[in-house]
Parts: sequence; C-alpha cells; structure tokens
Amino acid sequence: MKKYLGKKISTAIFISGRGSNLKNLIKFSKSKISPIQINFIFSNKKNSPGFMYARNNGFKTLCLPNRNFMSIEKKLLQILNKKKIKLICLAGFMKILSSNFIKKFRGKIINIHPSLLPKYKGLNTHIRVLRNREKYSGCTVHFVNSKLDSGKIILQKKVKIRKNDTAKKLSKRILFEEHRMYPKAIIKISS
Repeated sequence: MKKYLGKKISTAIFISGRGSNLKNLIKFSKSKISPIQINFIFSNKKNSPGFMYARNNGFKTLCLPNRNFMSIEKKLLQILNKKKIKLICLAGFMKILSSNFIKKFRGKIINIHPSLLPKYKGLNTHIRVLRNREKYSGCTVHFVNSKLDSGKIILQKKVKIRKNDTAKKLSKRILFEEHRMYPKAIIKISS
C-alpha cells in the first residue's frame, strides 16, 4: 500500500466497551498509509476498558454517562466542532445517535457491525446467525444514517460458519476480520 501524503483527517472515535477496534484504529493511525489522526475519544461508559486504555495512553478523552443523551450530544457537537473533527468512527459504541446529530456529520460517521448487513441489524448477531443455521456471517463497515445499521455499505467481509461454532468462537473470528477491514474502509472513503 502507498504512503498517505495528504493532510491527515482529524478523527474522533466513539466507544462503549473493551476497545479492541479502538486499539486497532490507534495502531493504524500511526502507520504511514493511514489518512487519519485520532484527536478525540468519547465514551458513554467511564469504566469501559477501551476508555481506560485511551485515557492511560494520553488521548484527549471525554466520558459522559447515558442519563440525558440529548444534552450530551449538544456538548459533544461543541467539542467536535472546536477540535475540527471531520470523521467519526464508531467502534463498539452502544448508543443510537439522534438524527439531528447525524445530520450535522452527514457522510462523516462510519460504523463497524458484526454481521453481513442488511441481515442481523442490532444486538446479539452471532447468536441469531447460529440459531438460523446460516452458512456465512461476517462484518460490515457502513456509513451511519438515522436508521439502525442501515447506512450505505463501504466494505464487507464474509466468514464461513463452522459446524462446531459457538457465538464466542464465531465472534473471535469475525473480530479478527473487523480489525483488518476497518482500516481498509477508512482508506477507501479517504481516497
């Protein structure tokens, strides 16, 4: 892959959980081929491992709990504008953003989802995929719009389901593909 020569895109990452995609995106942002610079990390859960990792590694962070998400979004928009954020990557962010928030960043918010969208939107994807005896699952990077997991697809990766798969085993294999695909999707939309 070619070295990225343009001005790096000021990027925010929103997380809620363990932060494996966050760590992967941080590592990617430091590579020569990366078009992004991570300038802000937001979480709605202050004790999440991902948020602790970001804080302990010197990133500009903010955590606001779930109580009144409308007022949180208002504050978030001010911060994102002040930091001149041009791209938001959702990485295990378990909150639905309002249509007003999405409008302000139209075409600038992307998400990674652990299924082959449009199938299996929402939560518990691996359990549902196995219950329905699918032959394949996978992951999808997509633009965020006002409908849950329904934005335009950027990239997808298929993962074959094995006979002895459990939700945990399948999740692990799909997560491996997520880590490979999210950076590729960012490069794709930035070129």
